[in-house]
Amino acid sequence: MQEHYSPREIETAAQQHWDTTAAFRAVEDTAKPKFYCLSMFPYPSGKLHMGHVRNYTIGDVLSRYMRMRGFNVLQPMGWDAFGMPAENAALKNQVAPAAWTYSNIDYMRAQLKRLGFAIDWEREVATCKPDYYRWEQWLFTQLFNKGIIYRKNGVVNWDPVDQTVLANEQVIDGRGWRSGALVEKREIPMYYFKITAYADELLADLDKLDWPPQVVTMQKNWIGKSFGADIVFPYDVDSIGHAGELKVYTTRPDTLMGATYVAVAAEHALATQAATGNPALAAFIAECKRGGVSEADLATQEKKGMATGLFVVHPLTGEKLPVWVANYVLMGYGEGAVMAVPAHDERDFAFANLYALPIRQVIACRDGDNDYDAGQWQEWYGAKDDSVLTVNSGKYDGLTPQAAFTAIVDDLAAQQHGAKRTQYRLRDWGISRQRYWGCPIPIIHCDSCGDVPVPADQLPVVLPEDVVPDGSGNPLARLPSFYQTTCPTCGKPARRETDTMDTFVESSWYFARYASPDCANGMVDARAGYWMNVDQYIGGIEHAILHLLYARFFNKLMRDEGLLNNDEPFQRLLTQGMVVCETFYRDLDNGGKEWIAPADVVIERDGKGKIVAATHRIDGLPVVVGGIEKMSKSKNNGVDPQALIESHGADTARLFMMFAAPPSQSLEWSDAGVEGAFRFLKRLWKTVHEFVADGVVTAYAGGELDAGQKALRFKLHSTIQKVSDDFGVRQQFNTAIAAVMELLNTYDKTGRGDATGRAVGQEVLETAVLLLSPIVPHIAEALWSALRPDSALLDQAWPLVDAAALVQDEIELVVQVNGKLRGNVTVSKDAGRDAIEAAALANDNVVKFMEGRPAKKVIVVPGRLVNIVV
Repeated sequence: MQEHYSPREIETAAQQHWDTTAAFRAVEDTAKPKFYCLSMFPYPSGKLHMGHVRNYTIGDVLSRYMRMRGFNVLQPMGWDAFGMPAENAALKNQVAPAAWTYSNIDYMRAQLKRLGFAIDWEREVATCKPDYYRWEQWLFTQLFNKGIIYRKNGVVNWDPVDQTVLANEQVIDGRGWRSGALVEKREIPMYYFKITAYADELLADLDKLDWPPQVVTMQKNWIGKSFGADIVFPYDVDSIGHAGELKVYTTRPDTLMGATYVAVAAEHALATQAATGNPALAAFIAECKRGGVSEADLATQEKKGMATGLFVVHPLTGEKLPVWVANYVLMGYGEGAVMAVPAHDERDFAFANLYALPIRQVIACRDGDNDYDAGQWQEWYGAKDDSVLTVNSGKYDGLTPQAAFTAIVDDLAAQQHGAKRTQYRLRDWGISRQRYWGCPIPIIHCDSCGDVPVPADQLPVVLPEDVVPDGSGNPLARLPSFYQTTCPTCGKPARRETDTMDTFVESSWYFARYASPDCANGMVDARAGYWMNVDQYIGGIEHAILHLLYARFFNKLMRDEGLLNNDEPFQRLLTQGMVVCETFYRDLDNGGKEWIAPADVVIERDGKGKIVAATHRIDGLPVVVGGIEKMSKSKNNGVDPQALIESHGADTARLFMMFAAPPSQSLEWSDAGVEGAFRFLKRLWKTVHEFVADGVVTAYAGGELDAGQKALRFKLHSTIQKVSDDFGVRQQFNTAIAAVMELLNTYDKTGRGDATGRAVGQEVLETAVLLLSPIVPHIAEALWSALRPDSALLDQAWPLVDAAALVQDEIELVVQVNGKLRGNVTVSKDAGRDAIEAAALANDNVVKFMEGRPAKKVIVVPGRLVNIVV
């Protein structure tokens, strides 16, 4: 064993050994329990960032731990390779997205291997490869034939210059992010997955999962099951000119008597009618159509509206209610219309005040404090008990909200003006994208036969990989060699669909493909029955809604097609926190900021660690401290994992990531913390080196021990107990590392002169290496070879607790004076109260802090502490 710790040499040797022996190749084995550990796969952006390192280290630690526990472990890796970033890079660099993507995959794969992850690379998938998306297309055709996928017009953000649809986040101040053109709302044909058909099951099955409560809540809120009523407002024929009805959905029909106007979306038929001959209204409607198409947009934008001059009739009172066009109403939600009860709705209240519309209170406190107060309506409205009553509602006065709900809906139903209905916030999933770099939608449009799915024997519809986008719309629509085809039904000339799928589709089933990535005759084969579902899934909280929801939906679709046997894809979920770092900048003359990398800043801190000065390393001039934020390119506060691996080794990176914070919390980057992790590994190496220099021995297996050796073995097996709980139950690796550090501190203080002492020392060091091996596998491999040259680390089981070692002859108790820690005493485990009290009062440090005062009271908590009150 070499004297000094050399990360590069040690890590290279370990990784070569693992590659040569195919150490992490997963093979189905029914004789073992299986453990499928999966981290969300990365987008091949070019380089790993520290968020990747943290995410995949967590997964690797759990995978290695479960392997030592005797599980048959699968930990795969792949690439979420389609998407807009590749097209943007292609535009910038004038290269084909495929070439850019594959080059990035090669580089990032090498980076992942340098980190020593126990990945079965034979299962690697890339979603942009035809052998992957072929089966996605096949499933699409099956679902299309069953009506689970359908085509209809949808409202989208349309950039008239780039001739493309924009995501909501690509619309900035009403303009396209790239072209700067005013964005239009446009109805275009789109394909939809009927996810709403699975809403109830998606909601109910959340109770089966071991997920963080906040993620479950986010999923439930997104699905948004609510109970309410459809209410029909007949048209006012005098103003509208013909009979008809306006339908709205509300969860609070008990407030119907407080409705003072109705609002419709800009695309609604009544808005279109009213705009005829009304240039001002037409202009306002055009403005609304340039707004966002998401609920998030509506929640933050300024509420605007315009009266149409049209009216509808209140279904219970006959009152005429004005119809307004409002920018906060979306056509894609419900019927594109809402009934406004401004006294009891924050949005309607603001709108009514802005345009001087009536506000009619219909809910009040039971205690008689019925004077309407805009600051109280939310409290009244949200009451779930009998503390509020209906007021100003005629025959419904004095009813609780639930009683009013029932009475009003019954009356509406009797007049055929309404009915109870269960509603979901969830909407069907529109997957059409007018993009090039995505999975082609396998539909052929024929003038005679309509929309025809591509037959299975003609799949995949291969995306040409040599296209260089120019930014003006989807290049597939200008590529006759792609879109010109013949109808598979009638043989006539036809046009291939040029839209591609939302990239969420690829990431919604990759977990299943890993089970049988080489299957050539289906999405999956029987191996999926062995591996699925994923036992542990790991990824960022930012994917808590859409990705997880779509993956759950896809799993159910595949189950219903007979491809999978499980209801849910991910049994246990860990959402890791972000990696954050200090930011620094200088203000520019143009009002912008020049962000400066932390490595280029010299920092001065006070005694509490607070930054008191920061200067640029090159010019020595001050820079502004911008605060701690998520590592990002835009703030230039990222740390290159490759540089860290080169300077300190992969194990240092892994150890720091696991020690700096619990997995679910944000991790603040610290150069000092990295150096501390490196020092610990050097210390560990030195400790083992000094021990084996005197010769390795057989680890302790029984025999007489002195008091010090008993105490060391008690510490050892207490540590095994704690670390096992930290890994397997709590998933708190920082405390596990701290426990091993404490064990080594105890080891350093314990003599090992005789043969028994060395046997106990051998046991401690072997166990410490095993406990740390999931976190720092390279150095563990080398240290194990030195301690046990006749065996392989990867063949070792997780250490077991020796219950006998936890039986103590003596115990250590904490001693407090007036509630403050002042010392420790060691007493016999059978010591009585008097003996414990005497030992505590005789402790030198305790005597010092009692300052000659007599003890008024001595409180003994058996097995834990003594508190002396003076």
